[in-house]
Amino acid sequence: MLNAATHSATPSFTPADVSPDAAARAVAQFDLYKVVRRNGAVVVFEPAKISIALTKAFIAVNGGQGAGSARVREIVEQLTAGVVGALMRRQPHGGTLHIEDIQDQVELGLMRSGEHDVARSYVLYREARSHSRAQAQAEQTAPVIHVTGEDGVQRPLDMARIAEGVQSACAGLGEVVHPDAVIRAALKDMYDGVPQHEVQKCLILSARALIEKEPAYNFVTARLLLGNICAEVLGEEIAAAEMTTRYAEYFPRFIKRGIAAELLDERLASFDLPRLAAELDASRDLQFGYLGLQTLYDRYFLHIEDKRIELPQVFFMRVAMGLALNEIDRETRTIEFYHLLSSFDFMCSTPTLFNSGTRRSQLSSCYLTTVADDLDGIYEAIKENALLSKFAGGLGNDWTQVRALGARIKGTNGQSQGVVPFLKVVNDTAVAVNQGGKRKGAVCA
Repeated sequence: MLNAATHSATPSFTPADVSPDAAARAVAQFDLYKVVRRNGAVVVFEPAKISIALTKAFIAVNGGQGAGSARVREIVEQLTAGVVGALMRRQPHGGTLHIEDIQDQVELGLMRSGEHDVARSYVLYREARSHSRAQAQAEQTAPVIHVTGEDGVQRPLDMARIAEGVQSACAGLGEVVHPDAVIRAALKDMYDGVPQHEVQKCLILSARALIEKEPAYNFVTARLLLGNICAEVLGEEIAAAEMTTRYAEYFPRFIKRGIAAELLDERLASFDLPRLAAELDASRDLQFGYLGLQTLYDRYFLHIEDKRIELPQVFFMRVAMGLALNEIDRETRTIEFYHLLSSFDFMCSTPTLFNSGTRRSQLSSCYLTTVADDLDGIYEAIKENALLSKFAGGLGNDWTQVRALGARIKGTNGQSQGVVPFLKVVNDTAVAVNQGGKRKGAVCA
């Protein structure tokens, strides 16, 4: 409707009541003016195109019959003359006019003439066209990002799948979280040829950066991480709605796989696994914040060659099974323990979470030992520290019996250097044997 002022050849504008000589002079005068279109092209200034645009504006408001009325034709001629006159007064000796300036004058003319409905329609149309052009330009200028799959083949980034995943992560968190904000931030960190696993990492890091602005992004980040964990464990991306079914299918396979890898206690296979699998509640995965889930992934989930084989609810069920091994009604007690842990009503200590249900189910958080006052006793205590720290929690050594600095040593007829030199060895042992690589050793003397 509004871009007719830039269309190709149409008759030049001349008022109906002027002589042929005056019309010729007007046409010659218009030749002094050029119009710059939005794409940068320069075309001849033709006032008749303004008339066409105005006529279309009236048609849009009044319908097709209004275009044929004498009143509309008269108003269009007056408005066209007014717009042309205003433009020529600004540049009386000719020059270049931008298409936006011409349309601004048309807007002004419509409002001054009292045609407010037409003016409003005109303004809205210009705004809609401007938005469409900006969107089209953004689509044309946006760089095409290709993703490198595990097979080495590059494929275009699937924006629809990314949008679906982020929207799912934001579901139920209200209007304070915005999927577009996460996606825009993630795209800034991506590059052409980015590996597939890095795409999800970019989304997680982008959502994590927004936590300081809006705490609800803590759960968005956790859910994106959860999707990453599910893809690693199950070998494919799974929709949240399917997780209840996939948990039930995967749990018996996990037990079998863990026993085969010599990670799990063989007695776990004797449980009623289908009954336990039916109790797994996938919705409780959504309770996790980012830091809690990331900590479980980094330190607690069992893995084979650094690939995780546990999901959050499988992890809690494995811990519950280990705690119920010696119970009479094992399945019932396991289910009770599982619901207590997975609902966050109670949480076990770190060694219990590490080791329950495994081949070395050491569940104690702390060990206290007394160091004897001789070399055999001292180094036996250090050896016990190393063996306990391998699968246990913190250690406490009582050095009360060890003689102090300067005390006599009967066997060598010398003097003791006290406990400090031995404490250095104890500290180095705690650093060397760091609880199976899951966290740093801890010793209190």
